[in-house]
Amino acid sequence: MSALTKRSTVYFDPSIHNILKVKALESSRSISDLVNEALLHELSEDADDLEAFEQRAAEPSISFEVLVKALKADGKI
Repeated sequence: MSALTKRSTVYFDPSIHNILKVKALESSRSISDLVNEALLHELSEDADDLEAFEQRAAEPSISFEVLVKALKADGKI
């Protein structure tokens, strides 16, 4: 274990913990590695979402009602 790692207590639902134990055994990895990988994946998706929001910030807004009316007018719904 790296000297740069930090310890934390996490409480898992028993079924999730069982799944993690099995996956850790099957993949010859630790539960910590699996959790770290999953969290990095989720945080990466969040970063992608934030980047997409920034790129689209200058786009005009449209209300839901106007969108539905436009879709109906175009025969899409």
